[in-house]
Amino acid sequence: SVITWGNPKNGGDSSLVQPLQNVKQIQASQNAFAAILFDGKVVTWGCPYSGGDSSKVAAQLENVKEIQANKVAFAAILSNGEVVTWGLSNQGGCCAHVQTRLKGVKQIQATRLAFAALLSDETVVTWGHPNFGGDSSRVHEKLQNVQQIHATSAAFAAQLGNGTIVAWGDPNAGGEKDPACLLQLVPSAMGILGRRLSHIISKARADLTEL
Repeated sequence: SVITWGNPKNGGDSSLVQPLQNVKQIQASQNAFAAILFDGKVVTWGCPYSGGDSSKVAAQLENVKEIQANKVAFAAILSNGEVVTWGLSNQGGCCAHVQTRLKGVKQIQATRLAFAALLSDETVVTWGHPNFGGDSSRVHEKLQNVQQIHATSAAFAAQLGNGTIVAWGDPNAGGEKDPACLLQLVPSAMGILGRRLSHIISKARADLTEL
């Protein structure tokens, strides 16, 4: 069972959805909660503008496997790999424009106002506020063979199978200004560093020989 307390408007009062029993997982946005029950259904409460009201998608919230939350929205992964979202529509609560691409979803990560989903084909789908990573079109072609996604408050970073990173979103929060920069900078910097170290070691050996 679940017991709540705190600001009643922001999730502290769950009396309207009690008794909350057989709860498997709880996720929180800034001012709301979403609970997955053992039967795969979802119960929400708190501020409706932060995802506390899921009534519009209640019929779709069946066989829910996992829930991810940003500041004002929730995203649920169903057992069939599809995604259901609710909350503020332009900040992650609506994924209608990418819904047909959200198949075989393995993982969802969230910034404050956007989501990124890793698919079974190792590509990525994003939605939500573009300034918070919701628009990945600039790096879309590079998001292949993705193994993991990580998030800061306003940017995403995808780890590729070859060990490189592709980042997007707010540059001040870790989103790369030049999408190619991160992929090219690391190998070139390591090459320069290696040559400098080799030069230093060779010089030191020469100095020792003279001694």
